[in-house]
Amino acid sequence: MNFPGTVVAALRGGSGKTVMSVGIIAAWKKLGKKVVPFKKGPDYIDAGWLALAAGRPCYNLDTFLIHQNKVLSSFQSHIQKNDLAVIEGNRGLFDGIDTKGSTSTAELAKLLKLPVILCVDCTKSTRTMAAVVLGCIQFDPKVKIKGAILNRIAGARHENILRKSIEEHCGIPALGAVPKLKELNFPERHMGLVPTHEHAWAQESIAAMAKIAEKYIDLETIENIARTESLYNQEKIEQSQASVSVLSDEDSNENRPKIGIVKDSAFQFYYPENIDALHLAGADNVFISPLSSDKIPQVDALYIGGGFPETHAEVLAENKGFRKELKSLAEDGLPIYAECGGLMFLGEELILDEKVYPMAGVFPVIFGFSKKPQGHGYTVVEVENKNPYFKIGTEIRGHEFHYSKVLKWDGDDSDLVFVMKKGKGFKDQRDGLCYKNVFATYTHIHALGTPEWAKSFVRAAVLYKAKKKGQAS
Repeated sequence: MNFPGTVVAALRGGSGKTVMSVGIIAAWKKLGKKVVPFKKGPDYIDAGWLALAAGRPCYNLDTFLIHQNKVLSSFQSHIQKNDLAVIEGNRGLFDGIDTKGSTSTAELAKLLKLPVILCVDCTKSTRTMAAVVLGCIQFDPKVKIKGAILNRIAGARHENILRKSIEEHCGIPALGAVPKLKELNFPERHMGLVPTHEHAWAQESIAAMAKIAEKYIDLETIENIARTESLYNQEKIEQSQASVSVLSDEDSNENRPKIGIVKDSAFQFYYPENIDALHLAGADNVFISPLSSDKIPQVDALYIGGGFPETHAEVLAENKGFRKELKSLAEDGLPIYAECGGLMFLGEELILDEKVYPMAGVFPVIFGFSKKPQGHGYTVVEVENKNPYFKIGTEIRGHEFHYSKVLKWDGDDSDLVFVMKKGKGFKDQRDGLCYKNVFATYTHIHALGTPEWAKSFVRAAVLYKAKKKGQAS
C-alpha cells in the first residue's frame, strides 16, 4: 500500500511553513482531495490550524515522545486509499536534540520515506539562497528535497533571479513564489500562531490562505511529487494502539465510565490521540466548559488540558459555581488529571497585571506570569512518589511550554511526584502535584508515548464510579 504525502520544512522557525502548509491543505481540500494533516513535534497551535484547514484531526508525529514504530503505525492508520498526507515540520529541517539531528524533521522524513518541500524565506537574498538550498540537499542526500517554495518575494525581478538560481544550481523546481503579505490574518502569540478557537475569523483566514496557495503555489506539481516520490509502500506494520480497554468483555456499555474533558478556548491543548486513548481504554468522553456552564455534569473523572486560562481569567474567576463544585469533587476523590493550563486552574489564584483572579483552590499555589517562557522544550521525568496514575520508577517523556510561574507554594516540595531529568517543571526541578486522586503537572504527555496513562486514568474512573454506585445503594 502506498502512502503519498509530503513534508513541508524550512530553514528555521518563522519562515512561513505553517502558513504554506495550511494554504496547500485548504486549496487541495477545495479541489475535493482528501488531505490528512500531521504536525511534526509537540505543537498544539499549528496543529489546530492544520486541522481546521483539512476539516479533520491533525495528529502529532514526534520521535522524541513516541517510539518510531508507533509513529509509523499512527501515520499509516490515519491514511486511507487516495489520501494525501501533509506533514508540517518544526524549526529548521535538520534541527534536533543533538548534533546528529535526532528527532529532527529530516529524520522523520527519512522514516516515512516522504519527499520534502522546503519553504525558504527569501527576504533580502537572491543567489545566496541557492547556495543555502544546495547545502541542505548535500548535507544529507538521504533526505529527498524535491522542491522549494520561495516566500516573502519583493517583486518580479527578485523572483526571477531566485527561480533561475535555485533551478540551475540545485536541480530542483521552484514550486511557488509568495510575495510579502501585507494583510495576513494570522497574528502571532507566544511561540506560534494564535489558537484557532480564539477568533471567529479563523475560517476566513483559512479561505484567504487557500487563495494565496491557488494563486502563487504550483499545487499540481506538489501533488505529483507527493504521489510519485513517496516510497513507503511496504505492508502495514502491526498497529500500536495508544491503549486497550480496562473493562472486561462482560461489562456492558452502562459500566463505561464518563470522563469529562474541559475543552474550550481557555483549555484547548489536547492531542487527539489522548482523547482517543481514553475511549479505547473504555471511557465515554463528555466535553464541558467553565466558560459556558456553572455546573459540572455527572462524570467519573475530569481531564483538564493546557491552554491560556490567563486570557479568560476574569470569566473563570466569576464562575464561582464551577470552581466550588470542582474543589468539592476533588475532595470527594474524583479522578482529575490536569496539564499546564489545567494545573493553573486548580491553583488558588492567578495574578495578572496586578489583578488577582481566584481559581479552584485544589492546590495551595499562586501563579504569576512572565513575558518570557518559564519552561519551553522537551521534558524527561522520573516518577519518584506514589500517585494514582504512574508507577514509581517510571521514566516519562513529555514537553512543557508556559509563561506562568509559581509566585507562592505552600505545599511540600518533597511531595511533588516527578523529578525532572530534563526541563524546568513546577519548582526546583520537580513537577507533578498530587492530592487524593488529583494529579496536575506542567509536563504534557502523549498517549502513544505513555500508554499506561490512559489505562490508569480510566481504571481510576471505574473505581470512582463503583464507589458512587455503592454509596447510592
